[in-house]
Amino acid sequence: MKILVVTQGRYGERIVNNLKEYAPRELEIESLPLTKNLPQIIDEPADFVPPDIPESDLLLFLSEKDDCAQLIPEIARQAGVKGVIAPIEHSTWLSLGLKGQIKEELSRDGIGSVYPKNFCTLTRSTYGYRNSAETYDCEIISKFAEHFGRPKFKVDVDSETGIINDVEVLRYSPCGSTAHAVSKMKGLHVDKIIPKYGLICMQYPCLASMQMEHIDSKLYNTLMHLSGQIFNEQIEPHLEPFYSESRKENTD
Repeated sequence: MKILVVTQGRYGERIVNNLKEYAPRELEIESLPLTKNLPQIIDEPADFVPPDIPESDLLLFLSEKDDCAQLIPEIARQAGVKGVIAPIEHSTWLSLGLKGQIKEELSRDGIGSVYPKNFCTLTRSTYGYRNSAETYDCEIISKFAEHFGRPKFKVDVDSETGIINDVEVLRYSPCGSTAHAVSKMKGLHVDKIIPKYGLICMQYPCLASMQMEHIDSKLYNTLMHLSGQIFNEQIEPHLEPFYSESRKENTD
């Protein structure tokens, strides 16, 4: 499976490095940098697309400016992809209106697409958080989401002491914050993990927005804090059975 990753700066470059480090062999990662000097309105996308775009199965589009997303359909067509992932780590990078236009245009070409907000909300069938989540049906995106997206863990805890023996990451957050956080958990008592390690996940540092917004109907927060919250929600079920009595009393 060939993945073309379009980047526009540090955010995308870091994700490329993390994918290359943790992706299984069957995922081939190739990056394509784009300039940040694009016009606000692009009438002819083909004029701004780099030449010789490699044929790929999946396009991962990691823009950092709102004008860049206009190039998604043209790059997707030239690469011959079956699916597109365009994460939204800042709401100004991809407006709802432009997202709808891109999604419709890609659909007409038979290309599936998802727009996870944050990237670490992506699963094999959904993207987004809680009641703002959307479903999708695209096999090539689902294959990617087996390995990267909403974190999944296997945690080995000593049942007598509550000490964490090991943490295996079954699905990594794309930016690398999951691997960063769990690398520091081995040998600690389960009581010490939540909420501290969600904060460590954010301090990787997460590059999501710090602008307050309605993430869903019951959550008004920043996308950066959402990344830490997702980490805690995914790891805590593995820890709860081993909490000390004092921890249980404090959370009741």
